[in-house]
Amino acid sequence: MAALEVIPLPALQDNYAYLVREPEEGVVAVVDPPVPEPVVAALATRGWGLDLILNTHHHGDHIGGNVALKQRYGATVVGPRADRHRIGSLDVAVGEGDTVAVGRQTAQVLETPGHTSGHIAYWFAEAHALFCGDTLFSLGCGRLFEGTPKQMWQSLCRLRALPDDTRIYCGHEYTQSNARFAVTIDPDNGALQAFARRVDELRARGEPTIPSRLGDEKAASPFLRADAADLQAALGMTGADPVAVFAEVRGRKDRF
Repeated sequence: MAALEVIPLPALQDNYAYLVREPEEGVVAVVDPPVPEPVVAALATRGWGLDLILNTHHHGDHIGGNVALKQRYGATVVGPRADRHRIGSLDVAVGEGDTVAVGRQTAQVLETPGHTSGHIAYWFAEAHALFCGDTLFSLGCGRLFEGTPKQMWQSLCRLRALPDDTRIYCGHEYTQSNARFAVTIDPDNGALQAFARRVDELRARGEPTIPSRLGDEKAASPFLRADAADLQAALGMTGADPVAVFAEVRGRKDRF
């Protein structure tokens, strides 16, 4: 079976929406459209319609394009059941254990609270693609606007457990600033240093850092390494509860 075709669409200052097309049936979805214009332009260039809108959470910079796109294309809006009252355009509410079909490809819905209470991610196992919104960024994670450190750490551990070759499609181009922070708390991590150099090279050429590869994130990101002995030692927290270590990392990033 053919893999998904994924097209990142930069929007606003640093957001990404993603066009997702299943080539065998020609079904097209968009993930987290903050505004309609880049989506409309990308669809027009390719001569595609739009069948589905997949939302990960209720924030306006992820659902702002819903209504206009739904009206223009007749697309079905899919999003988190826990946010039904906060996404007025929602047609299909999903949660843990549900699946979403995009043509012949199927996404498993993972509940990943922390950034928001109702946040979900879409994992296309066969296509090795994860659309994780603002739960997991490259070398980072979302701020804890509605959840607790424990919730977010548990959510990150769920995503960390996916296969190493999973491609990470997150909600923002934050990687370079995340790298600048990460090296201040994990300076002896060779994988992180190499990752940061690649990011600087990409951004110097004006290229996106997304998608990234989960295996690389697991080796480099301090937000996925709160239970790693070397990171705990670097923070002066050897043997601490990983939730406390994660909370320290997140707190330092908030103040960075």
